[in-house]
Amino acid sequence: MWKLPAAVVLLASLNLSAGETPMVTVIPQETGELLPNPGIGWQTFHRTRTQDKSLPDWLPSTMHYARWGWGTLEPEPGKIDTAFLDKVLQDSREAGQQLAFRVMCCSTTPRDPYFPKWLKDAGGKILETQYGTGPALPVPDLDDPVVLERHLDFIKRLGERYDGHPDIDHIDLGSVGWWGEWHMSNAQGASMPTPETQRKIVDAWLAAFKKTQLLMLIGGGKMLTYATQRGTGWRADCLGDLGGFSKTWCHMRKGYPFWIQQAGVGDAWKSAPVAWESCWDMRRWVQENWPLRFIFNYALALHGSVLNNKSAPLPEGPEIRPEIERFVRRLGYRLVLRELKHPAAAAAGKELTLSMKWQNVGSAPCYRPYRLAYRLSPLPLEHPTPLPPRGRGQGEGVGAGPGAQPSPSPLPGRERDTVLVGGAAVNRWMPGSVPLFTEDFYKGEWDLPNGEVNDVADRVALPADTPPGRYRLSLAVIGEKTLTPAIRLGIQGRAEDGWYPLSQLTVTSD
Repeated sequence: MWKLPAAVVLLASLNLSAGETPMVTVIPQETGELLPNPGIGWQTFHRTRTQDKSLPDWLPSTMHYARWGWGTLEPEPGKIDTAFLDKVLQDSREAGQQLAFRVMCCSTTPRDPYFPKWLKDAGGKILETQYGTGPALPVPDLDDPVVLERHLDFIKRLGERYDGHPDIDHIDLGSVGWWGEWHMSNAQGASMPTPETQRKIVDAWLAAFKKTQLLMLIGGGKMLTYATQRGTGWRADCLGDLGGFSKTWCHMRKGYPFWIQQAGVGDAWKSAPVAWESCWDMRRWVQENWPLRFIFNYALALHGSVLNNKSAPLPEGPEIRPEIERFVRRLGYRLVLRELKHPAAAAAGKELTLSMKWQNVGSAPCYRPYRLAYRLSPLPLEHPTPLPPRGRGQGEGVGAGPGAQPSPSPLPGRERDTVLVGGAAVNRWMPGSVPLFTEDFYKGEWDLPNGEVNDVADRVALPADTPPGRYRLSLAVIGEKTLTPAIRLGIQGRAEDGWYPLSQLTVTSD
């Protein structure tokens, strides 16, 4: 006989009135494990998870982040190096990761200028500048008509090839300013392109990538406002700086609060991701005695989804791993099923209602409209009798609510299992928040609260040809176009196939 997992508490309703349907209540047990879910967590940098020697075994990573110059991706005029980018995507996929990347045009390294070598020969204007008191540097004049035309064409063709690619999580809307960060700080002899040119470049990225998520750099000023209002998230590349550049200015206390408030992007996280990158790397934070707890709380409070530590070795010390685990456990979405209720029995061909309580205990929403799904698996009868065979594709049950699928589908190799897709999407479940940039905020003596508990009533129709009997009821959050579990939940009891067996349901013929 099949038994419920130890991680699940099941309660049956008692003292029922005559004719009242018995109910089953399931209370899953929460887990503290780090969840390797898509779109969130620890990023590796210019190497995949399997190539990253600095990534400890206990730290999951589902995203590979990289930055390349325009010239790397377009080494010849009009010819994107698809072989190069396809190989990176393949390596990422084989490592169990998706790719995120940025394209850059202006470099502070003389031997690696980022823009294509052929650009000047094509008639593009190249400026000579310096970064501070450093050597002379060539940078493209993005206001020049030839440079702008070629650059916009490159963005368009990149989107034609890669927009919506399943192995790409997001792309930084870079390509302007030093390192694609939308600023030309300390530049001598060069400046940012005109507002008109900046908008043309932003519009080109938005037009080229309508399916793939874009993230704007936080230094973009008015273009940060413009881009986020059109669906981008944002990225900040100096998390942790509490005084490494100046005794009177730092990113965490001066830069980020000003840029976020100036651009009005304090609520952008509600619809698009926030990405962080460590300033230097975490070893510098420890060397400077900057508090890890405050830095990590800061990143969570601003609703970050990912962090890139540049694949640098982690700092040493007994307190490092517990702090990182605490941070990664909350970074991005983390969905916990608190309770599930459903009738103990339901009739074939009739509607089954499932009442649930869900909570997002992470720092950000899940930005993908993943759906709840339920699987019925036949259980042996106490006095077994042969069940009639069910061919693949039989049944006309429908899920109720928006986004429900028109018919249940058995999984390959499990012809007697039936998957019913509900109408509830998980991207509506918000995390908790705290007031930002206040005196109490900078004290850092707080934890990000969990999100509100969401009462979810989902309905699915059992196929009319469902054979009477007992069934194991399992739950999963599935992808947008498949019946495969897409994410791990913050509860115990996950089976090897990604489903969570939670209870039993008796199907009757009435």
